[in-house]
Amino acid sequence: MKERIALLSITSNIFLTLIKISAGFLSHSSAVLAEGFHSLTDVFSSFIGFLGIKISKKPADRKYPYGYFKFEVLAGFFITLILFITGIFIFYESYQKFLNPSRISLPKIALLVMAFSVLINEIMSRLKIYYGRKENSVALISDGFHSRVDVFSSLIVFLGLIFSQKFLFLDPILSFLIGFYIIKESLSLGKEAVDSLLDTSAPPEIEDKIREICRSENIQLADLRTQKRGSAFTANLEIELPKNLSVEEAEKVSENLRKKLMAKIENLVYLAIQIKSHQLESNFYQPAFGQGFGWQRRGKFRKEGERGEGKGPSDYCVCPKCGYKTEHKRGIPCRTLTCPNCHIPLQRE
Repeated sequence: MKERIALLSITSNIFLTLIKISAGFLSHSSAVLAEGFHSLTDVFSSFIGFLGIKISKKPADRKYPYGYFKFEVLAGFFITLILFITGIFIFYESYQKFLNPSRISLPKIALLVMAFSVLINEIMSRLKIYYGRKENSVALISDGFHSRVDVFSSLIVFLGLIFSQKFLFLDPILSFLIGFYIIKESLSLGKEAVDSLLDTSAPPEIEDKIREICRSENIQLADLRTQKRGSAFTANLEIELPKNLSVEEAEKVSENLRKKLMAKIENLVYLAIQIKSHQLESNFYQPAFGQGFGWQRRGKFRKEGERGEGKGPSDYCVCPKCGYKTEHKRGIPCRTLTCPNCHIPLQRE
């Protein structure tokens, strides 16, 4: 859906650009012409967002084994830079208006064009911000705020036309406040984009949901590491299971946990589950399109050269004092057995 919204944004900005430039030539208004050329920057901004979203949907390959998700974040970062520069420019304009205050006057056709522009930009801004937050897209949210800048700019002009006769400094004061708002929002969105580019952890609510699912399955979570990759998340879990479970039973528990996590956590594209107690690791990758796939490794925690045979931690119960060894029997914990020589509980090797 976010790709369609980004494409719609480009189309609407091209449409507004053509209307403003045409109206500017017909009315001989340099102000409307300036607005038309300003809308060209909106087309460029929307195109950056669309390109980032489009590339981010490419499947993982040898060059980018974790996918292209960060291209969308990179696009969002560039849009926030444009927003920041726009805010600085509005600050500068408001300062110039304080030094040289003047009353605003525009032809009727210019007012009609700007009113229509406000309506379209506000609708597009709401759409982009809504779907950007829904689909966790920094690029779409940033472009949404960029559209809102045009709405604010036009509203300043309208208010200036109404009240500038009585209060000459209203226009620069409003411009200053809006410039401050734009800079504040661009810094906030920029920080979110930079955090995602630097592999920050997934939001707390995502990690809390993972812990909650593990608790509901009576699985002890020893360690949790997550990463935010654009609109997607990855997770590495380390879990502890009862040692009396066979490897096959441990695999079933891990697979069941994997299915529940992938089903209940939206945009979770890569999941690795390490069963510390059984030296077993399972991985699963869900691409943007098509069916996901998984793979397993055994003996992850063994020394190099040793080979895991898929029989759990060991086949023997051993006395830690004299070295007495007896074959481990499934379902009987070693600690319940006693060494015949030292009369102390045995330990699993």
